[in-house]
Amino acid sequence: MNETVAKIMNSLEQSSGNTELADTLQPSMQPTMQPTIINAEELHEEDAYAAVFLNIILIICVLVAYFIKENKLYFLPESAAAMIIGVAIGAVVSFFLTDLTMYQFSPEFFFFVLLPPIIFEAGYALEKKRFFANIGAITLYAIFGTLISTFFVGILIFLCAQHGYIDGISKTNPMESLLFGALISAVDPVATLSIMNNPELQCNKLLYSLVFGESVLNDAVAIVLFKTFREYYDPEAPNLSSGDIPKVFGKFFYVSVLSIVVGVGLGLCTSFIYRNTSLRNYANLESTLLFLFCYFCYAAAESLGLSGIMALFFNGIVLSHYNAYNLSEESKHATEQIFATLATISETIVFLYMGMGVFTGKFSNWNFSFTALAMLFCVIGRFLNIFPLSFLLNRFRKKSRSKITCKMQTVLWFAGLRGAIAYALAENMPGENKSTYVAGTLSICLITTVICGGFTERILYVTGMKEESKSVVVDEDKVHEGEGDSLVADSYEDDSLAIFASSSKEMGEAYKGVKNVAVQFDRSYLQVYFGGQKHDSQDLNSHGKDESEEGDFELEEMNGTALGK
Repeated sequence: MNETVAKIMNSLEQSSGNTELADTLQPSMQPTMQPTIINAEELHEEDAYAAVFLNIILIICVLVAYFIKENKLYFLPESAAAMIIGVAIGAVVSFFLTDLTMYQFSPEFFFFVLLPPIIFEAGYALEKKRFFANIGAITLYAIFGTLISTFFVGILIFLCAQHGYIDGISKTNPMESLLFGALISAVDPVATLSIMNNPELQCNKLLYSLVFGESVLNDAVAIVLFKTFREYYDPEAPNLSSGDIPKVFGKFFYVSVLSIVVGVGLGLCTSFIYRNTSLRNYANLESTLLFLFCYFCYAAAESLGLSGIMALFFNGIVLSHYNAYNLSEESKHATEQIFATLATISETIVFLYMGMGVFTGKFSNWNFSFTALAMLFCVIGRFLNIFPLSFLLNRFRKKSRSKITCKMQTVLWFAGLRGAIAYALAENMPGENKSTYVAGTLSICLITTVICGGFTERILYVTGMKEESKSVVVDEDKVHEGEGDSLVADSYEDDSLAIFASSSKEMGEAYKGVKNVAVQFDRSYLQVYFGGQKHDSQDLNSHGKDESEEGDFELEEMNGTALGK
């Protein structure tokens, strides 16, 4: 080794005649590892201090959340409290530290580590019957409502930039504004749902189902729209041709449908494996494998260019419907608690880091006019999708208890908070104006989460969305009766039945027949191969009869006629 170094030094001296250069290089070429060890140890020690500090902050956030729940402080949701703590911590670390990497929001860490537990837990713990009973309304809000909001906000932002009302964003590229319209249309009413879910408030169950269902699917739709628009974003050719619009919508629906197929397919494969093996005899392997299958579903969808959120959400629904009955009792309760715990930790970390973003460089290019106008357009865009779509839905919902009342629509409008999804997508904005969009998005997230989330309890009280105890019990019995039996919704609230029955009595009866066949097929075949509650033939026959009678009553009220008479 020494001979090799000497030869290199001699060649340097001969080629340049500069002995000082050789003397300078020679010490650095000596084979020593001591400086590297010192630097690695220092870096490790700094990371350890940061990890301890962040863990202490998370512990404080959880204790604050406990204090809020214990004392029923509805004016301060847990997510808003985590944001406020994050703002304070961000101010402290930005004053004392120069390297803020550990305290900055990472969109990739969010999408691949923090988001999957939140989405899977939402699907796994979902009240399936109530969700599918209102699937028509939820889908209409999530898909068409998001499209309305996206184009409304995006086009108005672009027009304001063209007319000089907004600086710092592109005045020639409409696709950039549409990207912002897509990301800011991702609602994340975690603060609202945390208040509405309190049993003391006895929030209207239909309202809660609509807010929760729309928020989950809306996030997936917004991400798919954002990714689709980004494929057509070209800073060098800003003109959006009319021929691109059908392609955008085609790609959007293509990705959405395939994402659902991937989620359902992998959920069935997982259930089949558990059903036909003895994994239930090894509780640790049973829980571990389920955890890995969930992440595999999300990663597989993302690697295929699909929506990991949509795939994982429906994967969770399928696993809770089939595979939950394949698990041992020990693993069943353990997995539910583990996923709920991971979801809580992930949500706390997300809102904490969003708060720290105020002082860790995310407001470096804050634009007041952009933020104010974007906030105004978001409010108007939310209004334009909630109230018209609700009016359309109520045309088919004949039963008074299934109608989306004006007061419910007001709460739905108010519940359009922006959160982590919008902020993470803003971090992935292309182009030179990214910092403006990030700062504006973070401002909107903070305002809607802290202020709107804090007024949720008051809005519920003013609009009368707190139910009487008696009515809550009745609704709960009807919704949870046989919750795990089938994915088919109870007919008393079924959007699909309402639509078909409003067309004609024959259409309604045909829908009931298809629905009962689906229930029979699920119980007789799918649950046999993939898992589920056990039913004997008497149960199956009585179920079909009950479904028919219940459906007849629904049609009788809708059409004003007594069927079979």
